[in-house]
Amino acid sequence: MRIKGHITLFVVTLILATIPTARQNLQAAEDRPAEISHDGLHLRTPSRAAIVYVKPGADFSGYNRFMILDCYVAFKKNWKRDYNRSHTSLGGRVKDSDMERIKREMAELFKDVFIETLSEDDGYPLTDSPAEDVLLIRPAVIDLDATAPDVQTAGRVDTFVDSKGAATMFVELYDSVSGEILARAIDRRADRSHGIMTWSNRATNRADARRILRTWAGWLREGMDEVHGKVD
Repeated sequence: MRIKGHITLFVVTLILATIPTARQNLQAAEDRPAEISHDGLHLRTPSRAAIVYVKPGADFSGYNRFMILDCYVAFKKNWKRDYNRSHTSLGGRVKDSDMERIKREMAELFKDVFIETLSEDDGYPLTDSPAEDVLLIRPAVIDLDATAPDVQTAGRVDTFVDSKGAATMFVELYDSVSGEILARAIDRRADRSHGIMTWSNRATNRADARRILRTWAGWLREGMDEVHGKVD
């Protein structure tokens, strides 16, 4: 078996149990990624995702459906403390309940966007059951750094910002039957307004997050299409 096409462009990683290791790997990878990961995956040279590892001999052409686990979401360390220090008004301060709600909404949006992108236009159906043709996607968004979060206040809140924030996405791809890991990738992406100040509120935050998630999901869809001969 062999790796086909640009499947290496979209694979990205994290499981809850390995978050500390993944963060350490990401920090090390900013300097020089290891050629072989701790679990035997080999570094590939992607054109989009920042870091991509693939199992030698992996063949993704036999996967026609997918399962997707709930997305784990974590804020950047000390994000709440740092944000509240710069927003002294009581109404604009972030509470624990705000963080939990934002994490929940991000996880739901992640799943919605990936399912939509992968299944649309004669794509790849979602299933809840493991099978030989089912690829398991295990995602996470960590180091979330929101500059204009949706804070629960008594009235409408709009914030004028030049950046909506940044986040790192990890996704691991597994064979759904054996549980064998096939690929891993890491990509950090920021939403920048190129120096132009823009209004930010709940609606614009969601639209910006959807656009970034759509980009990530698009890489996976393009890779699947290529190995299945759907690309002209």
